Amino acid sequence: MRLWSLHPRYLDARGLVALWREGLLARAVLRGQTRGYRRHPQLDRFRACSDPALAIDAYLAAVYEEAVQRGYRFDRTKIGAADWPGTLAVSDGQLLHEWRHLRARLALRSPAVFAQHADVAMPDCHPVFRIEPGPVADWERSPPPG
Repeated sequence: MRLWSLHPRYLDARGLVALWREGLLARAVLRGQTRGYRRHPQLDRFRACSDPALAIDAYLAAVYEEAVQRGYRFDRTKIGAADWPGTLAVSDGQLLHEWRHLRARLALRSPAVFAQHADVAMPDCHPVFRIEPGPVADWERSPPPG
């Protein structure tokens, strides 16, 4: 499961669809509707907020909006209201780690999308996050791209 801290605009079609599916799985986990993935470390940042279910719906709403802008037909009825007023912290170190990770994936599977974002040094974060100084998150399991 990868719940990107990056803005969904940077994802290719395959990545955006995967994020939607994984976000829906995360939503089910946070709502206690599944037994799998309950201990996934990326969910800890949602669990730490006052209303994890509303936070994941807000996260998914931004993914949905990106899909709509691209002409995709994601099912909006699969998520609830997106009026969560909060934000989650993401470190600049984590954001840059994810950026390197995504760029390595895009270079292989979507060279055109990779080229489209070639000049981006510091990417925007997903709208539910706010950037703070800091290192790569402790829960991060993927090695830094080489």
